[in-house]
Amino acid sequence: MDKVLTGENMMFLLQGAGISLALALGALLIGMVIGVLMAAGRISKHKIFNILCGTYVEVLRGTPMLLQIMFFYLGIPVLIRMMTGVRVRMDVYVVALVALSLNSGAYQAELFRSGIQGVDKGQWEACETLGIGYWPMMLKIILPQAFKRIVPPLVSEFITLIKDSSLASCIGTSELMYNAQVLGAHYYDYLTPLLIAGVVYLCMTLVISWLAHKLERRLAVSD
Repeated sequence: MDKVLTGENMMFLLQGAGISLALALGALLIGMVIGVLMAAGRISKHKIFNILCGTYVEVLRGTPMLLQIMFFYLGIPVLIRMMTGVRVRMDVYVVALVALSLNSGAYQAELFRSGIQGVDKGQWEACETLGIGYWPMMLKIILPQAFKRIVPPLVSEFITLIKDSSLASCIGTSELMYNAQVLGAHYYDYLTPLLIAGVVYLCMTLVISWLAHKLERRLAVSD
C-alpha cells in the first residue's frame, strides 16, 4: 500500500478524476442541447419529427452504455471502411464524449419533456395569443420555467455521467478508473488504487450534490 500511496500516484489518479469530471460535464451540456431538441420533437405535432425523436430516445435508453461506447469505437470505423475503403482510428476521448453525450441526451429528453409538459397551459395559450413563435416561446418562456422543475433529476444525471465515465476505460480513455487499473497492474495491487478511486468518486458526487442543494434553495427563493 505504501508503494501506491505516493504523491506522484495520487496526482496520476486526480488527473484521471479531472478527465472523468470533464467528460461528464461536457456530456451533460451537450446532452442538454440534444435533450431539448428531442423533447421538442416528442411533443411536436409533426409526425415524422416525433417518430424520429421517439426512436432516438428509445434506442439510446434501451441499449447499454458500454455497447454504445464500443459501437462508436469499433463499429463506426468498420462502417466507414465499408463505405469509403478508408481505415480510420477513433480518438478515445472523442468517442467517450460522443457516446456519453448521446446517451445523456436521450435521458434528458424525457426530463425536459416532463418539465415542459408541467408548465401551466395558460403560459402556452398566452404566447399563442401574443403571436410568439414556437422556438422563441420555448427558449424565453417555457424552458426557463421547465428548467427549475428538473434541476434535481439533472443533478442525478450529472452524477450518473461521472460514474458512467468509468466505462470509457474499456477503450483506453485515461480517466479515473483506467488510471486506477494502470496503477494496480504496475504494483500488482489492485485493491489500494480501486479503494482510492472509490473515495474520489464519492467525494465528487457528494460535493456536486451539496452544490445542487444550494442551487435548488436559491431557485426556490427566486420563485
